[in-house]
Amino acid sequence: MILLASPGQGAQTPGFLQPWSELPGVADRLAWWSAVTGLDLVRYGTSADAEEIRDTAVAQPLLVAAALAAAEALFEDGAPDAVAGHSVGELAAAAIAGVLTPEAALVLVRERGRAMAEAAAVTETGMTAVLGGDADEVLAAIDKHGLTPANVNGAGQVVAAGSMDRLAAFADEPPAKARLRPLSVAGAFHTEHMAPAVDTLRRLAPGAPVADPRATLLQNRDGAVVTSGRDFVARLVEQVSAPVRWDACMATMREIGVTAIIELPPAGTLTGLARRELKGVELLALKTPDDLEKARELIKAHAS
Repeated sequence: MILLASPGQGAQTPGFLQPWSELPGVADRLAWWSAVTGLDLVRYGTSADAEEIRDTAVAQPLLVAAALAAAEALFEDGAPDAVAGHSVGELAAAAIAGVLTPEAALVLVRERGRAMAEAAAVTETGMTAVLGGDADEVLAAIDKHGLTPANVNGAGQVVAAGSMDRLAAFADEPPAKARLRPLSVAGAFHTEHMAPAVDTLRRLAPGAPVADPRATLLQNRDGAVVTSGRDFVARLVEQVSAPVRWDACMATMREIGVTAIIELPPAGTLTGLARRELKGVELLALKTPDDLEKARELIKAHAS
């Protein structure tokens, strides 16, 4: 069974879309999606600097557009067996699985990015990756400092999120044998600080055209396989202020018999987690069009 994985915010790097924009038809798609999002996705993906694409309102549509463009190039016909996305990557996963049209996914991510950026501006918040340490001790330390385990990524990685003063206190008293790495993000995503963004999406999402998924579709809240498109979109809305349980998603991948994972661009983060957590599963980070042939060979070998 082959699974496509779409990465979340923070995976973007300057110029990562440049080689993809040179594929026939991709620049035209990006121009159309730029009109949908009100952003110059070609410029942001090819020539913008790191600070420009760090902006939540830019980064989120850019990541979804990149994943969709690569998925379309990879699957000229057909679809993957299974799909999962990390955080904002779930909107790309929804479109790849047929729950949303690309345009509907991009409208939702446009509004999601704007609303989350506005919510992040209310209070000075942030996120810190916690690498290693005993899992129970890490979670206890996060709770002790009034923070939220916003991403439970498996493979010994948890992301703590909350106010900057609480993150500073956490840094002064880290869990034993754990390394802390502050993340370059605009705010405490997937925490109570994002509640205003949830309200925005609750008003918008019911009007989106939705279909049931045509591929096995995993969801971040608990790693569940969701068979109702409307249920998946409702979960997407609530996920904005709820922790991402990528560890649970990987556990489900194991349970349903995933044998190969292709990570869509900007690839590397999710295959890195899977390499440590899903032994025996073949992995491919689809970073540039040069990787497309290897990806197609992997699909032929593993598609169910």
